[in-house]
Amino acid sequence: MAGSDENNPGVIGRANLHGSLRIGGGGGGKLVVGMGQNRRALSSINGNVAAAPPVPHPCAVLKRGLTETEVFLNNKDPPIPIHRPITRKFAAQLANKHQPPVPEVDKKPLQSAVTRKEFSDHHTTIEEDDSMGESAVPMFVQHTEAMLDEIDRMEEVEMEDIEEEPVTDIDSRDKSDQLAVVEYIDDLYAYYRKSEVSGCVSPNYMAQQADINERMRGILIDWLIEVHYKFELMEETLYLTVNLIDRFLAVHSVVRKKLQLVGVTAMLIACKYEEVSVPVVDDLILISDKAYSRKEVLDMEKLMINTLQFNLSVPTPYVFMRRFLKAAQSDRELDLLSFFMVELCLVEYEMLKYRPSLMAAAAVFTAQCTLNGFKEWSKTSEWHTGYSQEQLLECSKLMVGFHKKAGTGKLTGVHRKYCTSKFGYAARSEPAGFLLEERL
Repeated sequence: MAGSDENNPGVIGRANLHGSLRIGGGGGGKLVVGMGQNRRALSSINGNVAAAPPVPHPCAVLKRGLTETEVFLNNKDPPIPIHRPITRKFAAQLANKHQPPVPEVDKKPLQSAVTRKEFSDHHTTIEEDDSMGESAVPMFVQHTEAMLDEIDRMEEVEMEDIEEEPVTDIDSRDKSDQLAVVEYIDDLYAYYRKSEVSGCVSPNYMAQQADINERMRGILIDWLIEVHYKFELMEETLYLTVNLIDRFLAVHSVVRKKLQLVGVTAMLIACKYEEVSVPVVDDLILISDKAYSRKEVLDMEKLMINTLQFNLSVPTPYVFMRRFLKAAQSDRELDLLSFFMVELCLVEYEMLKYRPSLMAAAAVFTAQCTLNGFKEWSKTSEWHTGYSQEQLLECSKLMVGFHKKAGTGKLTGVHRKYCTSKFGYAARSEPAGFLLEERL
């Protein structure tokens, strides 16, 4: 009987097609796993291939070298988790990640088993990449580039999507002040906006006058501004005086020699409505160089009151100026310059086409542009005025033109008034000429 060949290394036969080794020359030799004297028990080998699918010879060891696919699958570098959030750093790692180079064929047997599905998927991918040629870009690189483009696009959108400026509560500081009537302030100005139309006149009313024109009106108001300044009257009195003159002239014809009498009487009525201490009639007669008698003044007062039907409670630009300056969070410099702008408009007949609220908002906007050197109109100002920057631009351009010529010509009463220290030398500021270059 032939001896056992288990421990005889010299009788190792030729490997069969499945990579197993047959011992002995006869056909009944035994199959062993391993090379040389490296014998292992079948239990340990079966433990290593427990996850592998069944093959015809489960105990066989592949003696050939590793293929490129097997090297890729056995790469020791941990795979990049695709389920991670795509950040710019992670996307850059994906973009710079290349396939590992194929190492030199290792003669050692494959130690870890690969499932048939994983091998098939990766083998198909490699074959597809080879068929695309050397210039083909791997799929994961294309996916990474697409993700980087999407991230850049999202960042551009975020840069454009700037958070809007919040609207400031300008009445929060005055809640404890009962005179500020914070509970009713919004309703009051909503009523002013509705009723301001009743206090406006037709911008063409001067065509109905036979003996006076808009130039004479400008001379009268320019003179009344100086009278108002010398008497040190309240600001509200001046605006109501101009309103009474326009409303009376719009419905009643006046001869040229009575025009100054209309102006003096309008100031007397406005003082009685606004002032605590009213100038006496004799003072007004004196300031008009005694051109009229006391009786003429009182008779004109009766005529104007009856013509206007005692309607003296009308919103003037001054009413809106106080609110709009508060919305602009103004200081003394902005206050004085804004009132300088709106008083320039009182003299100009063509400004009657604008509502008092629009004129006041445009004065504040123009004053801000004059002081800052650029256009400025906050969301808070837009909210409380009800006018956007584009709506104010036309009126603001006219104000800039009035500012430029305020110190020239015959009507310089407003300019002289605001060139004093009492009014902060507001008239000496440089006009906002850049607004004239803006297109409507």
